[in-house]
Amino acid sequence: MRFLRQSLVGVFLAFVTLGLLLVAAQMISGAVQDVLNRETAPPSARERVFAVTVRTAEPETVTPYLEAFGQVQSRRRLELRAALGGRVVSLSEDFEDGGSVTAGELLVELDPADAQSALDRAKSDLLDAQFEERDAERSLLLAQDELRSAEAQAELRERALQRQQDLQSRGVGAAASVEEAELAATSAQQAVLSSRIALAQAESRVDQATTLLSRARIALDGAERDLDDMTIHARFAGTLTEVTLVEGRLVSANEKLAELVDPSALEVAFRVSTAQYVRLLDDDGELIDAPVTVSLEVTGADLTARGRISRDSGSAGEGQTGRLVYARLDDAPGFKPGDFVTVTVEEQPLDNVVRLPSSVLDATGSVLVLGADDRLEPLPVQLVRRQGDEVLLRGEGLEGREVVIGRTPLLGSGVRVRPLRLEANADAVPDMVELTEEQRARLVAQVEASSRMPQAVKDRVLGQLSEASVPAALVQRLESRAGG
Repeated sequence: MRFLRQSLVGVFLAFVTLGLLLVAAQMISGAVQDVLNRETAPPSARERVFAVTVRTAEPETVTPYLEAFGQVQSRRRLELRAALGGRVVSLSEDFEDGGSVTAGELLVELDPADAQSALDRAKSDLLDAQFEERDAERSLLLAQDELRSAEAQAELRERALQRQQDLQSRGVGAAASVEEAELAATSAQQAVLSSRIALAQAESRVDQATTLLSRARIALDGAERDLDDMTIHARFAGTLTEVTLVEGRLVSANEKLAELVDPSALEVAFRVSTAQYVRLLDDDGELIDAPVTVSLEVTGADLTARGRISRDSGSAGEGQTGRLVYARLDDAPGFKPGDFVTVTVEEQPLDNVVRLPSSVLDATGSVLVLGADDRLEPLPVQLVRRQGDEVLLRGEGLEGREVVIGRTPLLGSGVRVRPLRLEANADAVPDMVELTEEQRARLVAQVEASSRMPQAVKDRVLGQLSEASVPAALVQRLESRAGG
């Protein structure tokens, strides 16, 4: 029985195998017949359609801007120099680099001994000059009295001479008496002349005394100024820089001791090209009072300040091109003279221009617009201005047309596309990220440890880091500063 059962199983498996082989042979034969009977006609070609992003060209009034790099400087700077030489005997506690001083504060005091002695000598000379003036005035009065007396005596002698001459003419006088009267009259006239000479000398002495007194007063004023110059005061409230002085040092005349800068009167100087400068002129050729924005990138945030253009340089500068323009800053907390900043200037508004991404324009000055049957057409345009990643365009027939954004070499005239329409005024939402507790703690510690970041900026950055979602740009900037 066992032999019979195994034999039947073997026969069954053999029949199953044979059946499977027959089925496989039939499938192969059918496939071969299908290949042989298939038509060899070439497939029909289909036109390729590209998906493109388009935006409707809408004319508008745009206020363009130009960007330049400039340097912050103070409009009020004062060099502290020693008018006279001497030894430094006293310095203000704020007389150091970066020290803040108030208007009228005593900063430096030099040894005043020599200046005080000169002042005392000038006062003594003034007293001598005043005494000489009084003595000269008294001498003048005496000379005037003496002259009047001599003139009166001369008048008497003259009358006596006339009387003797009358007596002689009547025959009762002697010739000797007449001669004696003539000699007396002549002597009186000589006395008058001597008195006049003495009066002139007295007047000359008064004039000399007046001149001497004036010189003494001038010398006294000079001595007082020299004594005042032994102390240096702050002309205005500001910050000291370039301090090179220590107490006890012997300084020479006109030596620079420090520089006083007013941090509240800041301006920015930036250079623009001649073409950009022309765009900042009005119809009369005068520089417009355009608003400017100054920005300084610091760790984690940007310092910004606003101002207005005030003037331009009188010359282009030796070896320079373009124009140097100055703008006064209204309120610039955190900025210091010498900062290298980015300046954005608002130009005059442009009417009837289309603002589009710069990728719409090709090298030939044309754009691709959507035509009939969704096919592309080239349209020549005029490039008015480039603004970062955008361009301002004008062109005949551009208004209302759908312009292709993000051109590729595969796109050209006559190509059929599938338009993906983009709103012209679509607002971009800044990317926000969520931080882990470890990342948040690390960034907060980095901001708190920063010594270059002002406290107001620190508070604002820490406030942003405390939110659930943090701007990705802020995180990227902090990580780049940390080398992460």
